[in-house]
Amino acid sequence: MGRVPATVTWGLLAAWAVHDAEELATMAGWVRAARPRLEERFPGVPWERLEVSQRHVNVAIGLMGGLMAGASALGARTGGRSPVFQAALAGFGLHGVTHLAQAAVTRGYTPGVVTAPVVVIPFSVWAWRRLRTAGVAEGAGPSGLWALGAFPVVLGGVHALAHALTKPHPTPPTTDPHPQTDQRPQTNQGHQTGQRPQSPQTDQRQQTGQRGRPGRRG
Repeated sequence: MGRVPATVTWGLLAAWAVHDAEELATMAGWVRAARPRLEERFPGVPWERLEVSQRHVNVAIGLMGGLMAGASALGARTGGRSPVFQAALAGFGLHGVTHLAQAAVTRGYTPGVVTAPVVVIPFSVWAWRRLRTAGVAEGAGPSGLWALGAFPVVLGGVHALAHALTKPHPTPPTTDPHPQTDQRPQTNQGHQTGQRPQSPQTDQRQQTGQRGRPGRRG
């Protein structure tokens, strides 16, 4: 029984990083640009739900990176015998095949299709050969079946969590703790009625004149 090198176990994480770097750079922009064409060709697909922001892509790839790092670590610790590592390796290879299928259906570029045939699929095939040579795995059959069922669940869970972490939250209306009051000086009654205000001396002279004025005789 031979020894499984780190290029197989940790190589899974490295190959995934190269592949997802392409998706990180192209996914959000591609969905926005290709949506009108895809809606015309496949009107039954809810494309508005599939459109994602760059922040969503960043978070989703970060979450998936954590899972792939954990699977690679288990593979390195167990010499490639970990069922989780083997399932992740099988799922990675199947993921590359789905990229080719997506490009064929859409008749054009899809995020990840460049690195799928030159990195994802070749690495997966090579890694399984090394595992078989080392006597660690007889084939990708059981792990492939497990990965085939788990892959959509894991991928959907990652995107659902990324959506929950990146969706905008409504902000409540802010209230001013110190409301401003009308600081304008109040005007006297004379200004409000349009009359010219009178001084106290003027008012006193008018009252004196009224008392001293003789009444009119009949």
